[in-house]
Amino acid sequence: MLDETFASSLLNMTHIKKEDSITNFTKNDIDCSSLQKHALESNAWPFTEAKKLLEQRLKRKVPKKGYVLYETGYGPSGLPHIGTFAEVVRTSLVKNAFETLINEIPTALFCFSDDLDGLRKVPDNIPNKKLIAEHLGKPLTQIPDPYGEYESFGHHNNARLKKFLDQYGFTYQFKSATECYRSGIFDETLLMVLKNHKKILDILLPTLREERKKTYSPFLPISPKTGRILQTEVLEYNVDQGTIAFKDEDGSKTEIPVTGGNCKLQWKCDWAMRWKAFSVDYEMYGKDLRDSFFLSSKICRVIGGTPPNNLPYEMFLDEHGRKISKSIGNGLSVEEWMKYAPQESLIFYMYKKPQVAKKLCFDCIPKSVDEYLTQLSNYFSNDIKQRLNNPIWHIHNGNPPNPEANISFSMILNLVSACQTESPSVLWHYISNYSPGSNSENSPITDKLITYAISFYKDFILPNKKYKKPTVGEIIALQDLKEELSKLQRGNNNDAQTIQTQIYEVGKRNGYSDNLKTWFDILYQILLGQESGPRMGSFVMLYGIDKTINLIDRMVSDV
Repeated sequence: MLDETFASSLLNMTHIKKEDSITNFTKNDIDCSSLQKHALESNAWPFTEAKKLLEQRLKRKVPKKGYVLYETGYGPSGLPHIGTFAEVVRTSLVKNAFETLINEIPTALFCFSDDLDGLRKVPDNIPNKKLIAEHLGKPLTQIPDPYGEYESFGHHNNARLKKFLDQYGFTYQFKSATECYRSGIFDETLLMVLKNHKKILDILLPTLREERKKTYSPFLPISPKTGRILQTEVLEYNVDQGTIAFKDEDGSKTEIPVTGGNCKLQWKCDWAMRWKAFSVDYEMYGKDLRDSFFLSSKICRVIGGTPPNNLPYEMFLDEHGRKISKSIGNGLSVEEWMKYAPQESLIFYMYKKPQVAKKLCFDCIPKSVDEYLTQLSNYFSNDIKQRLNNPIWHIHNGNPPNPEANISFSMILNLVSACQTESPSVLWHYISNYSPGSNSENSPITDKLITYAISFYKDFILPNKKYKKPTVGEIIALQDLKEELSKLQRGNNNDAQTIQTQIYEVGKRNGYSDNLKTWFDILYQILLGQESGPRMGSFVMLYGIDKTINLIDRMVSDV
């Protein structure tokens, strides 16, 4: 069951028809058995994960439930964030790799919302805080919506999650903890937890503080009097009746069934219970949950389940190297990334080395876009084995768009900086000269990159522009460069490499032979007002020799 719409639904930036593709084969053109053979030999991490799932867990057999189940989890006490996006992206990459390996076994992805969880504190970023404060301790789906739009705060955040996932084209089935507990889907497994509560306590109690051990129970009863989820001592476990007895908030002894949504499980137990109830085959988790995954796996086995295959991934860090946290609000959001770069570049960033911690900040964006564009360009010269190892295959599920003008995002950024313009038509004038035949209609990727570059320039480059005033020696070097560029212009010998070579030569004979980096840094600081910049030969080729000469004149004359 191959999801052939993954590329067009997950990635909506470009819409390239198959007949327009310059590649001589796409995923749909390759013999299925040949594709599967090469996929089995691929070392790309989604294929590695998919192979372990297919060969080791499933033994190439369809599970009893009839499909392979992938799961991701979401805590709806806050709004969806970039970690949610990353987990669903990476899980989808493994799911699609599996479908490439074998299309006879159906697959599904559950996005599970723990909306029966109790709200412990009032979030800082919501209205009507006093209203919410009156309901602390209740399940999220029993707390009024502070926005007044849905029947509860949990329903509001679930709607935001689904809108978030739909916006970025994910294929998934939404699962609500409240609905699953109350509908009876979990009842059989909850009774297994009750039956094995002593074994579960033996697993968990040694990991708890002494004070916590006194009242800890796998079950969190929901008070029938106040509606709050209670972390209270369970007085009786009545296995035959399927009930527990506990001390309610008013001090009275209360007995309730563990089924039907009357109780919620502590989260490590809840995680294990879900794996068993749904028969989850694959789930990723953050490295900070490694110990929790280990304990939940033990609990899952105790209640007769098999823990899912898994991939622990590293956390994202902010520009200061701190773990990104939605409560702190550091790092950047999916929406912020999408303001400055295409969705593919973010998925590319998520694809790379998921088990290595990476900084996630605005400075990462241009590099990630350019790496994506480079891989896209390389893809079409690859053979099938190389393509399956190329991130582009996985980002676009084997059907990528055509590469366009041979121009990087960084180069467009520097063009915007040099032109100091917010007009796409002005920028297209330079780009079409650099790449004849390219225009906004036949190069939709480049056209959108121009829009992103203008936004990035306005918000991050322009506010920090600081032009260096050239010294006497630097003026002499710039005049020398101007003369060399004039010679190239007269000789009409103006390819990027020739220009780059002459820039090197000018630097060498003006005292920078031992440190050409300093020479280029000087060019960036004087001509562009930046600490770093593009490959100068390519930039001059794009901007134009005559415009570069004028730029040098302007910067020198201002001294």
